[in-house]
Amino acid sequence: MAQSGDDALDLARSLIRGRTRHKAALIARDDVRLLAPIPQPPQMRDFLCFEKHLLQAFSTARKVRAAGASDPAAAIRDMEAKGILAIPQAWYERPMFYHPNRLNVVGHDTDIEWPSFSTLLDFELEFGCFIGKPGRDISQANARQHIFGYTIFNDVSARDEQMREMPGQLGPGKGKDFDTGNVLGPCLVTADEITNPYRLAMEVRVNGERWGGGNSSEMHWKFEDCIAHVSRSETLVSGEFFGSGTVGSGCGLEQMRFLKPGDVVELEVEGIGILRNRFVRLEA
Repeated sequence: MAQSGDDALDLARSLIRGRTRHKAALIARDDVRLLAPIPQPPQMRDFLCFEKHLLQAFSTARKVRAAGASDPAAAIRDMEAKGILAIPQAWYERPMFYHPNRLNVVGHDTDIEWPSFSTLLDFELEFGCFIGKPGRDISQANARQHIFGYTIFNDVSARDEQMREMPGQLGPGKGKDFDTGNVLGPCLVTADEITNPYRLAMEVRVNGERWGGGNSSEMHWKFEDCIAHVSRSETLVSGEFFGSGTVGSGCGLEQMRFLKPGDVVELEVEGIGILRNRFVRLEA
C-alpha cells in the first residue's frame, strides 16, 4: 500500500466504509499470519538518531575492551581521554545511516534464525517510517508529507561479529547481515493515525521480562532531518524504509545481557503495537 501511495489508501478506506457490501475485502485477524508490511522494501536505511544509545553502548564497549588490561579503570580513563569508542563529532553534524539488507526482512511471529557464526546475539528496539510520496531535494519543512506510515523495527545484531568488523570503518557487515535479521511489523500504521511520532513510549521484553525502553521524544535527529539529508541529489521512491536506530536502553549490549536460543523478544511502540519473535538455533 505504501508503494501505491494515496490512491491505495483511498481504496482501502472505501472498502472499510462499505464493509457490509464488500465482505470479501475483510479477513479475520486470527485467520492470517502477518508478513512484514513490505516484505522486500525497495531500499532500507537505518539511522543513529538516539544519543543516549550511543553513549551507553560506547561506555559498555570501553569496559569490555579494558577488561583484559592489568588496570581496567586506568584503561577506561585513557580511552575516554583519547576519545576512543566515543561519539564522533560528525554524528552531531548530520544523520548517519547504513543500508540493512532488504532481502533479509521478516515479520511478526516469525522465528529468527540464530546465525552460525555468532554467540552474542542481540535485539535492537527501533521504529521507522515508510516513504509514500517520491521526491528529491526534499526540505526538512516539507518532509513529513512524504511519510506514509510507521512500523516497529528489530535490527537483530551479532555483536561478536560486529565488534570484529567495525574497526574496518565500513560498517557492521556480517554483524547485521544474515537471514531473518531485519524484522518489521506487526503492521504499518498510517501517518494520519499518529499525531506526533516523537512522543511514543517504547519498551522491550524478553520472555515477558522488561529489559529496557525509552521514548521517541529522545530522538536527536527526526525522520524529517533524515529525509532531507538523504534526498539531496537523490530521488526517494515509495516504499523505502527509514529506521530510527536504537532507543536508549533498547538493546542488550547496553546492559551486557544477551539472548539465548528459545528466547521470545517483544518490542512495543505506543500507537503501533507489539512486534514478537522467537530466536531459534537451527539443527546442523
